[in-house]
Amino acid sequence: MAPPLVLDIDGTLTRPEGGIDPRAFEALRGWDAPVVLATGKAFPYPVALCHFVDIPERVIAENGGVVYADDEVTVTVDEADRPRTAARAFVDRGGDLGWGAADTVNRWRETEVAIRLDADEALLRAVAEEFGLEVVDTGYAYHLKAPGVEKGDGLRSVAETLGRDPAEFVAVGDSENDVSTFEVAGRSFAVANADDRARAAADSVTEGTHMDGTLEALAACS
Repeated sequence: MAPPLVLDIDGTLTRPEGGIDPRAFEALRGWDAPVVLATGKAFPYPVALCHFVDIPERVIAENGGVVYADDEVTVTVDEADRPRTAARAFVDRGGDLGWGAADTVNRWRETEVAIRLDADEALLRAVAEEFGLEVVDTGYAYHLKAPGVEKGDGLRSVAETLGRDPAEFVAVGDSENDVSTFEVAGRSFAVANADDRARAAADSVTEGTHMDGTLEALAACS
């Protein structure tokens, strides 16, 4: 019997050049167990991906800040406005979030703020420290977020909602924000393009990168 999955998106279900790998649609739609998408992206993005893949909408968004399964949405952050206040201070001091005026990266984000990787990291980390926040580099963006909010906690919440033991899940990811998921899941894979922290935390590192690595991991546990 196939185990339930908790999968990162960027760097894990994507092509090396970016964008969702088309092979993800068939692989996830055909998986005979619950699939949870766990991402640093704003809540609507993984929900939309579930919709277009045509799988039940089970997501951990914003690095654990928003959790959704079986028609139950949970916001896990008590002070969701603090990252936005800190982001405004960052901009007031000369920083740039980097996404343009429309800022669709943060427009629907509820619990954190994402900043482009070419931003002033030193200034961002100084502002984060002042506001009691942390900065996580996901390889896609810097995430300005409340400390202690992790994807792994989101996995515990989803597993409880589904009546599953978190140790039943197989996790696949590529970044430091996947480390907590690896620690909670029963088995974990870092794809070959993963950063050092993810590689060190995973049970196995795939030979393939990106979606090739994810397909390798799914084959190993199916």
